[in-house]
Amino acid sequence: MMILFYSLSFLAVYVQVFLLVTFFEHRKEIFIRGEDITLENYPTVTIIVPCYNEEKTVSLTIDSLLSLNYPTEKLRIIVVDDGSRDNTWEVLKKYISNERITLLKKKNGGKHTALNLGLEHTTSEFVGCLDSDSSVHPEALKRIMTFFKDSKTMAVAPSIVVRDPKNLIQYAQRAEYDMAHYTKKMLAFLQGIHVTPGPFSIFRKKVFDEIGNYRKSHHTEDQEIALRMHKNGLKIDHCPDAYVYTSSPNTVPKLYKQRVRWIYGFIKNATDYRDLFFKPEYGTIGFFTLPSGFISIAGTVVLLVFALSRLYHFIFNKILQVKAVGFPSVFGTNFSFDPFFINTRTFLFISIILYILVIAALLNGRRMIYGRKMLSWDIPVFILVYSVIAPFWLVKACWNVLTSHEASWTLERDYLLGKTKSP
Repeated sequence: MMILFYSLSFLAVYVQVFLLVTFFEHRKEIFIRGEDITLENYPTVTIIVPCYNEEKTVSLTIDSLLSLNYPTEKLRIIVVDDGSRDNTWEVLKKYISNERITLLKKKNGGKHTALNLGLEHTTSEFVGCLDSDSSVHPEALKRIMTFFKDSKTMAVAPSIVVRDPKNLIQYAQRAEYDMAHYTKKMLAFLQGIHVTPGPFSIFRKKVFDEIGNYRKSHHTEDQEIALRMHKNGLKIDHCPDAYVYTSSPNTVPKLYKQRVRWIYGFIKNATDYRDLFFKPEYGTIGFFTLPSGFISIAGTVVLLVFALSRLYHFIFNKILQVKAVGFPSVFGTNFSFDPFFINTRTFLFISIILYILVIAALLNGRRMIYGRKMLSWDIPVFILVYSVIAPFWLVKACWNVLTSHEASWTLERDYLLGKTKSP
């Protein structure tokens, strides 16, 4: 167990150091644009908005698209109601007279089917998706389009920001998302992005014409399409100043359900595309991104087992001590501190190094988004919450993979929206 733990810990440190070195090599290429951008030309773009029971948020989503600083004649919006059982369709009807918006309604079949229906009605040069619980910055689209000056770039992912966090769980997620910007941009420099997130990733339409439409893919179609692009040698980039504001789970059970699905989808998709691993023609995605994902999962699971084992032995030994010498002798009040008894094992130092690297990644992510590094109270909240909870959703996701238990995306959406009990 200890050999496995230290091996995985070393690899985890290696991953973070590798990303940090990449940051120092490319930091001058990272920029935030505060001014308006004028493009040399404005290609046609279609944004597909898949909806399922989003009566409370879909208007904000559509209005943010209508407010994009992009020529109106070049931007089309297709909204697909995927069999909602609430008043989503009634809300959408207020846009029926808007010539820029096409409304479609279908029987519930899952997010990928809604996206594919939108693709069937798309004739533009570029196409993107925006989840109906998200909204976009007015300059987001133009900023993304500048990355397509590189003719090899086939898709560009945005920076996702937690919108209006209200409690500790959401603030912890805000810190997590800030760190994710850093990781995604470093992977972009290495050409190793493994997911094109549903909130406002933009593609050249010919991507779908050449490699096919979205697939169900374990309810993580945004991961599968990215891996399929890598398999076909198509480049994915990341635009750090294209801001997308998204709703986030506001309770631990909701966050747990969401992350179990995400991790389950990653494991299953990576397994489906296992022929990408360690093949020179697939570069970073096969030699770094996917293996480091499994290292992270395995390391966290082993750490959980290690911690629970240590806790068990501690409690067991204390019980034996109480039986032998009595309760007061074991937990007496005569306590004095001696530095000699500070834990100086390798485990402690590895943990400290990892946390320092994680905080550095988070601060670099904030610098990429906001133009400055910001130490704030949500960082220790993030570390505390995720250190305690994340191992359990990783274990659950692994168990679901072993038992072939796949979550329902529609039931999860209903649960996140408070329309059903836990799926």
